[in-house]
Amino acid sequence: MTDPIADMLTRIRNASAINMPEVVIPFSKIKFEVAKILAEEGYIKEANKIEDNYGQIVVKLKYENDQPAITSIKRVSKVGRRLYVGKDKLPNILNNLGIAIITTSQGIMTNKKAKKLGLGGEVICEVY
Repeated sequence: MTDPIADMLTRIRNASAINMPEVVIPFSKIKFEVAKILAEEGYIKEANKIEDNYGQIVVKLKYENDQPAITSIKRVSKVGRRLYVGKDKLPNILNNLGIAIITTSQGIMTNKKAKKLGLGGEVICEVY
């Protein structure tokens, strides 16, 4: 697999399209951090790490009136084309109704938090 984060986002997108209650994703620290941010922002119910031989993340999806809470989730920075932004060029997703997840020198965070801290970094994905 060349891009594990894109695989994670695709699994979440596909599972929410068919109203699955949860999806299992192979564990990595960066994927777990992205899942925790999605939970904090209210796009998923919760993300739990399962301690077994393989290491997995169970993401419980959130629905409102039988509609997924995530309308769109897409990968921005790809393996072949990384997208880095400065603190003045942070993306504004749907007039601040959505979020962008950014990797910064101080960890992974939303575009709103990065703007408050005055940090730029690599744009991982956009969610709304």
